[in-house]
Amino acid sequence: MASEKHGLPHDDPPSYEAASIPAQNPPPPRRLARPPPLELPALLLLKDRRVILASASPRRKALLAQIGLTNLEIIPSNFEENLPKDVSPFEYVLGTASGKALSVYETEVNREGVQEPGLIIAADTVVVSNMGEILEKPRSEAQHITMLKQLRDGGPHRVYTAVVCVTPLESARDPGYALERAWEETVVKFDSTISDELLLAYVKTREGADKAGGYGIQGTGAVLVERIEGSFDNVVGLPLRTTLKLIEKVLAKADDDELLAGEDPDEPEEEE
Repeated sequence: MASEKHGLPHDDPPSYEAASIPAQNPPPPRRLARPPPLELPALLLLKDRRVILASASPRRKALLAQIGLTNLEIIPSNFEENLPKDVSPFEYVLGTASGKALSVYETEVNREGVQEPGLIIAADTVVVSNMGEILEKPRSEAQHITMLKQLRDGGPHRVYTAVVCVTPLESARDPGYALERAWEETVVKFDSTISDELLLAYVKTREGADKAGGYGIQGTGAVLVERIEGSFDNVVGLPLRTTLKLIEKVLAKADDDELLAGEDPDEPEEEE
């Protein structure tokens, strides 16, 4: 067991169990003026509908607020995030995010006395080391610092986030919903010269205890990162541009009454 005397981490500090529990009576955050919402047809359509984020992540909630989705219901999924890791990283996050979205959809669409959900958004993020190992949230302080050393010493790593949007079909035809999903990849490189002392100091802040890969690029964890290639908000946990496209795409499929009277949209057209 590591020794506290020498400033090294314990194997299983209890604070990791409560890493995602917000502090009691935190000081009020400094609020900046929020820009007006985007006046896009899809977003205006959601104005009076239930929009559910199937995640307790405050970072995802904040990102969705940037496009005007501020009246979100936060309903974390109870989907077991234990899919086999013998698939590609993007298949892994797509499977998990789909499971989260459909789990919340099935619960909410069958609830009595509440409005049917208009849109459910779910996401899943993993960090993949340069050796191909899928890294999720650290489970102890010792594992946390080992994970960060691996990312520092191993060269660039990759962050994968999958986003899934689900909305009920107007016709209620089987399976009763439309689903759209996508994934995004960002390459991240840690500064290889950062010291063990800095890594340990960061671990003790607990900022990264509830995050895939053990760091938050949008916070103090930025001091660990030398550069990225790709979407910044993908590393935070929700690629916003991709999410907006999925929202527009899935809502366009919701009113499918006209499709029922015509051809199957998935059936290939005959060439002339």
